[in-house]
Amino acid sequence: MNTDLIKLFDSDEAAIREVLAQTLSGADDGELFIEHSQSESLSFDNGRLKGGSFNTDQGFGLRAVAGEAVGYAHAGDLSLSALKRAADAVGAVTRGYSGTYAAAPQRTNKKLYGDENPIGEPSFEAKVSLLQEIDAYLRAKDPKVRQVTASIAASWQVVDILRADGQRMHDIRPMTRLNISVVVGEGDRQESGSYGVGGRRGFGDFVATDNWQRGADDALRQALVNLEAIDAPAGTMDVVLSSGWPGVMLHEAVGHGLEGDFNRKKTSAFAGLLGQQVAAKGVTVVDDGTIESRRGSLTIDDEGTPSAYNVLIDDGKLVGYMQDRQNARLMGMTATGNGRRESYAHVPMPRMTNTYMLSGDKTPEEIIASVKKGIYAVSFGGGQVDITSGKFVFGCTEAYLIDNGKIGAPVKGAMLIGNGPDAMQRISMIGNDMKLDSGMGNCGKGGQWVPVGVGQPHLRMNEMTVGGTQA
Repeated sequence: MNTDLIKLFDSDEAAIREVLAQTLSGADDGELFIEHSQSESLSFDNGRLKGGSFNTDQGFGLRAVAGEAVGYAHAGDLSLSALKRAADAVGAVTRGYSGTYAAAPQRTNKKLYGDENPIGEPSFEAKVSLLQEIDAYLRAKDPKVRQVTASIAASWQVVDILRADGQRMHDIRPMTRLNISVVVGEGDRQESGSYGVGGRRGFGDFVATDNWQRGADDALRQALVNLEAIDAPAGTMDVVLSSGWPGVMLHEAVGHGLEGDFNRKKTSAFAGLLGQQVAAKGVTVVDDGTIESRRGSLTIDDEGTPSAYNVLIDDGKLVGYMQDRQNARLMGMTATGNGRRESYAHVPMPRMTNTYMLSGDKTPEEIIASVKKGIYAVSFGGGQVDITSGKFVFGCTEAYLIDNGKIGAPVKGAMLIGNGPDAMQRISMIGNDMKLDSGMGNCGKGGQWVPVGVGQPHLRMNEMTVGGTQA
């Protein structure tokens, strides 16, 4: 298709820009966000193709910002008449208001991913065949396998961002993802394991036989480990977190609390703490949207600001927040490339991209050997956090006892309970093995979902509260 989205309107660019200029006259900021997106997903369950979908959507969102107020209207109809109706609604926030239109984002020539549309390659038939192969492979591996679920998904998003000052930004964003889940059983007991991989590129290596088989093997390994797991102990104990995906705890317990809107409104546990020690010495946390082809990366955010490598916590000290344009202006700070929206139907807000902790100087073996009695959390499932208090709860999907510095029996039902700022102070050892997750993260906020990345090295956290089923 033609990726010049202005040409999808029933009018010329000059007329569209005239409506935009009139709407944003007197506004502090705002833009016309135009989007065309395609998405496809296929799921295979219990030996058959269970679901398949293909969607195409397009539309625009028109925004005017006046101080703390935002006027926003959107439509799936790319017509001048729909744009004028949206302008009438959006213009309500600027009536009687006189602002100075913010300077446009600075441009870069850096591109973090290709333009290719992954939906057409491999073909529909090849994708179905791949899911069948995964199902057959896992069922043949072990007689304990009772259920296999495999899914493959792709999307392709084209965005154009027009500003009243004449600036125009353009981005094409591919995304792919492969997920495998397996349930194993023995008698009345059943346990599960999972694996996922993805990123902003074509399926390529993700669906190569050696790679998906390694992923399937890992999902099966995790399920079989959980089948042997004993009930997790409960109480206060030292916890070692593995590298990679356990960074989702950092994302929830700390990341959301460092988004600009929560701090401007003083509803974050980190509000007003810039320059203060909020984590143990040695802890450095960054949000980095500039890693090539990663799931959470963006060449530009949804306001046109290039993504950046943003240091949030430096050697335990709070040094920055993640900002969109509106909150940055209201707080007297700089936009950091974190203004994101789910689609043209949503207003942008400060959101994470790839959030991770940098490496320290300890080996994973040293960290585990230092714990007399505790839990080794290798993977997490769902978690919840209260932004205002910082309290969080996370369930472990793979965890083990640590006894006298050695990894012991696998445990089930372990829950990590704590408070974000307090937990960051409990980090006593930081591994030298920082790793990003495999590309499967999604983040929800304010009813909007966006893809994200997480990561961290191995960590030791002292005297954490662990919820379990053993007294």
